[in-house]
Amino acid sequence: MSKRAALTDNEEEEDDYRQLLTRQKKQKTSRVLFRSRTATPESANLTSSVNDNKDSISSNSNDSNKIQSNSNSEGNDVDDASSDESPDTEEQQQQSINEKQYLETIDRTRLDFDFENLCSVSLSNNNVYACLTCGKYFQGRGKTSHAYFHSIDQDHHVYINLQSLKIYILPNGYEVDDPSLDDIKYVANPIYTKAQVANLDKLAESSYDLFHNAYRPGFIGMNNIKENDYANVVVQALAHTTPLRNFLMLENLSERPELVKRLSLLVRKIWNRKAFKPHVSPHELLQQVSQMSNKRFSSTVQKDPFDFMNWLLNNTHLALGGSKTKPFTSIVQFTFQGKVEIQTQKITARAVPGDRLKFEADELIQSKEVPFMFLSLELPPVPLFKGDLERNAIPQVSLTSLLKKYDGNQTQELAGHRKRYKIKKLPNYLVFHIKRFDKTNLDDGKNPTVVSFDPRGLDMSPYVDNASNPIYYDLVANIVIDVNSTSQGAEKHSWAIQLLDKATNTWVQIQDLIVKDVRSELLFLNESYIQVWEKRK
Repeated sequence: MSKRAALTDNEEEEDDYRQLLTRQKKQKTSRVLFRSRTATPESANLTSSVNDNKDSISSNSNDSNKIQSNSNSEGNDVDDASSDESPDTEEQQQQSINEKQYLETIDRTRLDFDFENLCSVSLSNNNVYACLTCGKYFQGRGKTSHAYFHSIDQDHHVYINLQSLKIYILPNGYEVDDPSLDDIKYVANPIYTKAQVANLDKLAESSYDLFHNAYRPGFIGMNNIKENDYANVVVQALAHTTPLRNFLMLENLSERPELVKRLSLLVRKIWNRKAFKPHVSPHELLQQVSQMSNKRFSSTVQKDPFDFMNWLLNNTHLALGGSKTKPFTSIVQFTFQGKVEIQTQKITARAVPGDRLKFEADELIQSKEVPFMFLSLELPPVPLFKGDLERNAIPQVSLTSLLKKYDGNQTQELAGHRKRYKIKKLPNYLVFHIKRFDKTNLDDGKNPTVVSFDPRGLDMSPYVDNASNPIYYDLVANIVIDVNSTSQGAEKHSWAIQLLDKATNTWVQIQDLIVKDVRSELLFLNESYIQVWEKRK
């Protein structure tokens, strides 16, 4: 055989070998790569075993040796990778199994995110976590923290950071990002889109709590911790004042003072459609209010809801950067502030013969415009002496007759001055304060006069300066007094609120945790104390 023929045979043999390797790579499921344990560096040969080809091909050419060497390297890489990844995979699988077991210990019925973020052991408010098994609050998650010890002592392993809403497994200390936990994060801090908020007053949808009890978002009960029903009704009223409600639900207030952040969170929880329970607690907000007001308002002592509403709106206005002197500098003023003209005429007393006094009005009339957020309405005094037929009769007066105070003609005599009032500018939301107590002390006697009104179509144009067309308002919130007798026979005052459900055009009464429907034509039968009216568009 010639040299050329021999070369051709070698080339054909190499081609056959390359084709065999190609077929081997395509058959990944059946290929097995291995090294002979007896092979030495000086005599490294590759033996490939293929199911569908039993012929062994050996070549001493340089090209064949290179191919064999490359194949050997690939085989070693696969074996090395397998030996490196196997322990990690087993560890990850075990961690995944433990994680699933831990997540199954979460008890949503015991979770309550309405309380102030304080560690149940140290009472610290820094870096607080909630145990998702028992619901208790603990500080930190390091190896010396109360949460860490609780995870070991009680075998409770899943915790949520109440600030960042990140969830961790303790004592291991790693974060869990599981979609099944999103409902817990949402209950702790509900977030809304503009479209969702726009539909709050349009879509009448029932939601269900963890026990499949139906409730109406926005119309849920509020815990009365001890004597904080006066605050509950005010918060409920503000949660149904559309511009302020929408602002508190949509704006990012994370950099604002604590009062605004807590009020925003409470309003968002009131409208939560994914709540675990059909009620909320104002505990966190009231703790901040008590601190800021030097315990003037708290959850343990009954107070006047009008005083609290006045305090809360003014402090919310300041917390939002509002001015103390300039008008319309916050959402609070844009919602509730109007202007009234006050004319003041001095009255002097002069002695005349017969031991009499003659009162004369000064010719000079002082006039000024002042901003207002509330309009006070005085009830006629209750007769001191009543006949037998009148003894059990309840006096009654219409709302429009009380509003004549602001028609610019009716006068009021106050401390040697005669005053007249005329509204110059009406706000989008009118707040009436019907004064039933002579003093701020709620125990000094109450005027029981019933104020009659139609909840729709209150025309305010007769009380506005130069108003040529009707200006209609509709009632959206009515805070009323509920009077009960104590065992000693004294009167005990509690507070309830009647709210308009715009989506269904029905009325709902809420008193602490009790929520019930009420007929619109019967609203006036209660003793109204604060009313919120919305300007009709």
